[in-house]
Amino acid sequence: MGNNIVVRTVRSGADFKAFLRLPWRIYRNDRNWVPPIERDIRDRLDKKKNPFFEHADREIFLALRDGEAVGRIVAVLDENHNSFHEEKIVFFGLYESLNDPEIARALLEAAAAWGRERGMDTLRGPVNLSLNEECAFLLEGFDSPPVIMMPYNPPFYLNLMEDCGLVKAMDLYAYLITKDVVLPPKIQGLLRDMRENSTITVRPINMRKLKDEAEKIKYIYNNAWEKNWGFVLWTGKEMDHMIRNLKSLADPNIILIAEDKGRPVGFGFGFPNYNEILIKLNGKLTPWNMARILLARRKIRSMRAPVFGILKEYRLSGLSYLLFDEIVRRGKARGYEWCEMSWMLENNDAINRFSRSVGAKVYKEYRIYQKSIA
Repeated sequence: MGNNIVVRTVRSGADFKAFLRLPWRIYRNDRNWVPPIERDIRDRLDKKKNPFFEHADREIFLALRDGEAVGRIVAVLDENHNSFHEEKIVFFGLYESLNDPEIARALLEAAAAWGRERGMDTLRGPVNLSLNEECAFLLEGFDSPPVIMMPYNPPFYLNLMEDCGLVKAMDLYAYLITKDVVLPPKIQGLLRDMRENSTITVRPINMRKLKDEAEKIKYIYNNAWEKNWGFVLWTGKEMDHMIRNLKSLADPNIILIAEDKGRPVGFGFGFPNYNEILIKLNGKLTPWNMARILLARRKIRSMRAPVFGILKEYRLSGLSYLLFDEIVRRGKARGYEWCEMSWMLENNDAINRFSRSVGAKVYKEYRIYQKSIA
């Protein structure tokens, strides 16, 4: 390739280490970057450890110039996504590179060629590794660090994608809400009525019955979200894997389940923003750093509400407001001062109207790109 750029599949330990360490070069002077936990990236890409790969495949690529790592990309083929949406998508993710269109072009073509060999006709991303995880490039809102499990990147990545012929597939919104939010009188009246007269109750998750609780959340999620763009079903094994990874860090006070006469009908998922701590750990999960996380967790002052789920027949019941109000109340009681509600699809009019109606403001925007590779 021109410009002395070579892209090769990652096979050796040395190449994989270069793949993992490249972001430290890209973000060297960026105070808002949160270094990823290296072990997390290793485990996410491990086909033996990550149940995602029971229905997906991937290839890891590293770009080098004169023997030095200058870019990276992962190509992902998710059979569940393509089957559910009747598409032929090869996703790309975990993208990083220097500000050079030639590097970007070489990396994107490597992912596209890998997809074409497998019959795919569209390249889409970034998705790390599915839409149930981190995805998209930051488009607006570079003035603050990302919250937990949300992406961050240099602004020049947007230009690189467009220079390589990629166009917008979908924009995503992140909303900000603070602890002093006051709901409009009409919503307050609805909440009073629900609490006095409705058969719906809201309670925090029972950590002693975590597997049963997770099944309820999975059922609601898979039924509530199936019509959304890019939705992918959670499998049982993926849910179990997520629980194992998050249960020691979760705050059960802000993970809520709504029930109607004992039947699970909705949930609200809040999670402490551990990026307040991770930004100081330089990507290393040593025993000492793990102790620092556990000691500092009570000082976390922000949270993320990544997902709400409500069964279709309850969407007009006011349950979304009840779940929101309960998470805000319980979050304030735990000392959280602000919350990011993310992410929301730009074309999900119902969720965007709801977010604005409770006083939330869009403060970051993200973009997923795509191009035809047929």
